Amino acid sequence: MTTDPAEGGSTHWTGIGLDDRGTPHAAWDAWFGGRAADPELTVPSGVRRVVVVAPHPDDEILGVGVTAARFAAAGVEVVIVAATDGDASHPDSPTVTPARLAALRISESRRACAALGLPEPVRVGLPDGGVHGHETRLADAIAEAIGDVPGEDCVVLSTWRGDGHPDHEASGRAAARACAATGARLAEYPVWTWHWAEPGDRRVPWDRRRRVVLTEAELAAKQAAVAEFVTQVARLSDRPGDEAILPDWILDRLVTRSETVFW
Repeated sequence: MTTDPAEGGSTHWTGIGLDDRGTPHAAWDAWFGGRAADPELTVPSGVRRVVVVAPHPDDEILGVGVTAARFAAAGVEVVIVAATDGDASHPDSPTVTPARLAALRISESRRACAALGLPEPVRVGLPDGGVHGHETRLADAIAEAIGDVPGEDCVVLSTWRGDGHPDHEASGRAAARACAATGARLAEYPVWTWHWAEPGDRRVPWDRRRRVVLTEAELAAKQAAVAEFVTQVARLSDRPGDEAILPDWILDRLVTRSETVFW
């Protein structure tokens, strides 16, 4: 994730501040527990390839890490397309340059994917915070990952086009464009939605929600994978500008016993 995106047309994004904790996990848990359970997502027959689109290193794990791992375990080829290298997550850091941060985050993503049995991501190298200016390039990279797999034999899992972060929304639009050109099926996953939205929010397509309920082993594996993102879950140093991007109160609502896909 990054907390300093450039302007890109998002209608919800305001950044995450220490005084802006958004909707807590307990509120989501209570709401989901009090409504009819959404259908569970199972691996559809005939799917040969899944392309996971991650705007930043860690989105692929936080959003659909276990979902992708289940496809892989079922024999489906998984390709992860990383739009950016996440070099803008700490724009005011006095200790780490953007180039060094990008190298660290690439390494973290590689280890996190390996922890879930997923391949190393294909990296597009777009500007962190500026994906909206390179949607055609990203759409081409996604189409290349789809390759010659026909129609709905390929599923593209991308961040939701309404997720509230410019890079996430631009990635979703690029994925939709690639799917329209190739016939692949588009499915979307929320990340920052859990922060700005509220239970029952009418802007969110709850009618399309499919849930992936994690086993204890899957939850533990996802937690171990997320822990690999040291630059995001821990402070870089004690100096201002090096704060954790994903403190516990954010992880509480991102690493839960289920994952959500808008199918």
